[in-house]
Amino acid sequence: MPRGDKSKYTDKQERKADHIAEGYEKRGISEKEAERRAWATVNKDDGGGKKEGGSGRGKHTGNPAAHKGGRKGGAASANRSASERSASAKKAARTRAHQ
Repeated sequence: MPRGDKSKYTDKQERKADHIAEGYEKRGISEKEAERRAWATVNKDDGGGKKEGGSGRGKHTGNPAAHKGGRKGGAASANRSASERSASAKKAARTRAHQ
């Protein structure tokens, strides 16, 4: 099997790679580089292709790349003024008090 052969990847893995690549392209990364990064992410998540004949078929791998969310979190909140954040916090407290 030549390098880069995708025959052992499931349809779901291919859809996942397409979706990831799309996100990179939206952020201005070249199509080739986006594709490379997308497949690297799928490999990191799933440990390679999951179809018959592959050593890692069917094993859950914990999806490590999916846990990166939140690293850049808080940016929207940081851009808001103190009074806006305070008002939001007070509103949330009122909502919780109603229950």
